[in-house]
Amino acid sequence: MILVTGAAKRIGRGIALRLAREGARVVIHYNASEAEARATAAECGNARMVRANLERVAEIERMFQEAGPLDALVNNAARFTTMDPLQVTEADWDFIHSVNLKATFFCCQQAARAMLARDGGRIVNISSLGGIRPWSRNAHYCASKAGVIMLTRALAKAFAPKITVNSVAPGVIPFGEPDQRARHLIEKTPARRAGTADEIAGAVLYFLTATNFVTGQVIAVDGGLSQK
Repeated sequence: MILVTGAAKRIGRGIALRLAREGARVVIHYNASEAEARATAAECGNARMVRANLERVAEIERMFQEAGPLDALVNNAARFTTMDPLQVTEADWDFIHSVNLKATFFCCQQAARAMLARDGGRIVNISSLGGIRPWSRNAHYCASKAGVIMLTRALAKAFAPKITVNSVAPGVIPFGEPDQRARHLIEKTPARRAGTADEIAGAVLYFLTATNFVTGQVIAVDGGLSQK
């Protein structure tokens, strides 16, 4: 069983659908997007659904109890905002970090406690190109995703050898018409195009099926943009 957080829409939905197509049993986490989560769950063979506000550790703990025994966790749920760093307030900072970094850690903790008591497992954290490259109007977001990358590396050491912890860093993955910022990044991408949710899911699938000799790693699925 594989729990995918934020699986109702966008990249999380793409990951859940790909894993289901590959024969995995998935658990669909959502918070506010119940209708979308039901649609995703239906397409995943009437997969189990769990609702939780990931800002609250108590709800994370309840979510793992409801999800049942897991073989793997995909930490996908995240938030994104753009603003001048001089205008970022404490509330703005907490809005991003409470889900992007704090929730990622406590989801890893809950999953690892259960996995270490059994036969081990796999954890994949979705980070971002923004955790690798600095974006001037996304300093708070970039800090959260850079934190996810370092958290991945630290937990890979902490949970070895029974659990692998790796990260996928997506590049530009638009849903709908790309905005001006996204179009600018696409133009700079060596692959000369945007990516898709299924391409991110392919990298997730690799980490979920790889030997435990692959751990603490980050794959940027970004068309080469992080190399420029």
